[in-house]
Amino acid sequence: MKRLSLLLLFIIPSLVLAQGSEEIEGNSLKDRIYFGGNLGLQFGTITNIEVSPLVGYRLTDDFSVGVGITYIYFKTNYNNYPDFETNIYGYRFFGRYSITEQFYATSEYENLSLEFYNFNDGSIRREWVPGAFVGGGYFQPIGRNAGFNIAVLYNVLHDDLRSPYNSPWVFRIGITAGF
Repeated sequence: MKRLSLLLLFIIPSLVLAQGSEEIEGNSLKDRIYFGGNLGLQFGTITNIEVSPLVGYRLTDDFSVGVGITYIYFKTNYNNYPDFETNIYGYRFFGRYSITEQFYATSEYENLSLEFYNFNDGSIRREWVPGAFVGGGYFQPIGRNAGFNIAVLYNVLHDDLRSPYNSPWVFRIGITAGF
């Protein structure tokens, strides 16, 4: 029930914002749908490889909603601790409102399945960890139907012990492309 409440917390304000937006140019599905995502790579003591594709749907020129999935391969290799290797996966829902042609506000609900290592007894448990992000971003068009974006998000549900992120602040860089 808590997850449903959080999801509605993001969807209802998004729909209200969409009411005041102008209609989108063109009415076909190809004019409204777009694809994108993020790719993250980190190697060293911590190896982190992330692939997060998404699909969005423009309700109006200024407002879109979408869904995405996330997969992260994660491995640590500290000298005094046993190696830990895991797969993190999950899903997200988002709403994005364009303030100008290049700046946007966004909210997102994410739910990731993580494994936790207990250093005391060596046991591993898996559980779902929710995240609720709010923030903004910058979109730079690259050609007619594509663009580069960078977003700064704050996770209002951040938990230092359970979150896969080191901080409640998350930075995302990605590419978006239409048909």
